[in-house]
Amino acid sequence: MKKLIALFAVTTMASTAAVAGVALSGTASVSYDDNGSTGGAASDGASVTTYDADLKIVGTGGTTTLTAVYDLHGTGFATESVDLSTTIGPVTIAADMFDVNESNKNDGDGDAIADSDDTSVTVSLDAPVGDMTIGLDDDGEVTLSGTWAGVTITHTVDADKTVGSVSIAGMDVTVTNKANATTWTVATTVSGVDLTLDSENDVTAAFGLAGNTLTVTHNGARASAAEDATNYSLDAVAAYTTAALSRDLTSGATLTATYDDSNESLTLKAAVTF
Repeated sequence: MKKLIALFAVTTMASTAAVAGVALSGTASVSYDDNGSTGGAASDGASVTTYDADLKIVGTGGTTTLTAVYDLHGTGFATESVDLSTTIGPVTIAADMFDVNESNKNDGDGDAIADSDDTSVTVSLDAPVGDMTIGLDDDGEVTLSGTWAGVTITHTVDADKTVGSVSIAGMDVTVTNKANATTWTVATTVSGVDLTLDSENDVTAAFGLAGNTLTVTHNGARASAAEDATNYSLDAVAAYTTAALSRDLTSGATLTATYDDSNESLTLKAAVTF
């Protein structure tokens, strides 16, 4: 009996240790959209109710991490991503095990990526040289990064892309130059209002309002773009503004009401993160 008890104790400890290396998290939401002037998918004035639920599993053992994300709503349990990464000294090995079906929607900054098989194994090396770190991956891409006098600069050689960021007098400034095209973003807080402004005429203001958070966002117009080797063509988008009022409920959920003046629609969304 004592041997049986001891064996049970060891088995329990092993199971507990195994579970301790696994972290679960996720999100779930339900949204009601009156669709405003667009009148729903059939343009018949119908409102739409949508659902979304995702589960994230992170398993860790030493310096090795497996991250898997699953879509729980709709027709069943669907995989969204599976990634494995580990380190061997200064070398990082990352494996993308799942081919994601890209949405190809224009997210507003002109970098909609065309569908491709994105499963891959990447080997990269980070070597510190003074205040700078030199990175090299198995595609031959060289990345130089470092922070000098409070300014963080990252340059990717083959992509011809340089990003610089700094905090000056309470303002967070980021400047990006890619293939001789420069964009910038400035974020600051004024009298309790969080403000963000970028070079594409996007402005966001977020502030507390009677226990709620009100976020007003103006999205600048986007010009059309032709299709090339890596990007789908993008339709021109007129400027529009959204206003979102959110509140944390005692139930643990967050309720958000969003008005979009591009189609005069009102969306109510209840969401929880666990």
